[in-house]
Amino acid sequence: MVLLLLACCWRGCKDDVASAGKAVLDEDDEVVVLVDTFPLHSAIDSCDAIISQADSFLLGEIETKYGLLRASILTQLACPEGYSYPENAVVDSICLFMYYGSWVGDAHAPMAIDAYMMDKQTFSYTGTYPTDLHISDYCSKEKTILANQRIVVASEKLDSVQREDGTYIPMLRMRVNDDFMNTFWAIQSFGTQEEFSEQFKGLLIESSFGSSTMLNVSDIALGVFYHFNYLKREGDPTSDTTVYDMKAFYANSEVRTVNHLEYPGKQELVETLQQDSDTYNYIIAPAGVYTRMTFPMARITDSIMVHMGEIYEGLWIQTKQPYVNKAEVRIDVTNRYTGSEADKTREEWLQPANYMLLIKEESMERFFANRELPNDSCALLSPLIQGTDANGDAIFYYRYDLSDFLTSQLRNETYVEEMKMLLVPVSVNTSTTSTAESVYSAVRQQQTLSATQIRSAQNGMKLEIVYSGFSLPSFTD
Repeated sequence: MVLLLLACCWRGCKDDVASAGKAVLDEDDEVVVLVDTFPLHSAIDSCDAIISQADSFLLGEIETKYGLLRASILTQLACPEGYSYPENAVVDSICLFMYYGSWVGDAHAPMAIDAYMMDKQTFSYTGTYPTDLHISDYCSKEKTILANQRIVVASEKLDSVQREDGTYIPMLRMRVNDDFMNTFWAIQSFGTQEEFSEQFKGLLIESSFGSSTMLNVSDIALGVFYHFNYLKREGDPTSDTTVYDMKAFYANSEVRTVNHLEYPGKQELVETLQQDSDTYNYIIAPAGVYTRMTFPMARITDSIMVHMGEIYEGLWIQTKQPYVNKAEVRIDVTNRYTGSEADKTREEWLQPANYMLLIKEESMERFFANRELPNDSCALLSPLIQGTDANGDAIFYYRYDLSDFLTSQLRNETYVEEMKMLLVPVSVNTSTTSTAESVYSAVRQQQTLSATQIRSAQNGMKLEIVYSGFSLPSFTD
């Protein structure tokens, strides 16, 4: 009966909806079904830094319409626990390998890469580290470990590695100098990761010039190339054989890797963007520039709850349980580029985030620190959705269903004047359940580059709520 009523009244006005409910139900069982629209407010804000929890890491320097960003990488290396080199092994060379799956900026602009030993302190595996940590606390940068400074052009895949599907992963191979080779080779056996990290605290990798390219580094490894001799037949010198081998030390999930990010003109950028807040808002990653959405919870609650009760002996008494059937917010994206990659200009280098989280402002720090997943109580997730307008042109937006969220808020007796939520760009991992259903397994603050320009709430955005009220048991029994 309720579903039939809602289907009949979905697009009716408030008076029509209310009268339809009265026409089909007894007075004591009357279901209130109403529609209301509420204005929203939005503005941009920023934080000093985000927690570094990325699966890939930015490296380089890039200047776009949203300012200058410098990115470097500090990483530990995982040791092969219990391994030791053959007794007569001799080191031949050591190389630093980096793989980058993609890049942003000018594919033909050169950049230079340097690397240093972390010689002051290392990371704790269980610790959390912000993207604005002080490099000087971990590395003195007294001397590079590379034999020669590496000049990189992103599109030149000189050391590419072929995947099984025939595509290539760009790779950088950088030989280290003799001083570092001898220092690292001196570590001849490997116990625990903690012991190894005290002997070798890690690496700092950064760019020294170039402001047009940013690499998305996916994997880092240090390869130790060595040889040793052994006799195939004991006592027969003529069976002496030389074996050439390599041992790799990876920056994997067993150790900590932190992206250091620096925005020299960030404050001035935010102040400039705020001047346009009545028309557009911005969400920029990994700069920590967000858009704050303000929902008028007191107004919403008062407007809905007045229909959830009646006056009895001069007092208002709640007689119905509120339920929000529909409460959709659409965030329109205005800077999505649909042309070819070859035609993309500097103004179009940064594109909208693939996923955007709408999260309660007071819950954000806890959510990411505890690695929580989206839920109806504090955070909602939307992919970037493509649609078409009345003219058949492509449009892009994020969409959030706040019905369960608002129902929970209405039934919470805590009074809230306004609810502030942030639009935060995130990276998402998924997994497949036993029933072949795809579910979110991890949501992190995005640390790849993106810039999302959206229409502000003051530029025509409204929150339309369809809600209903069902009689409480005490008034129907």
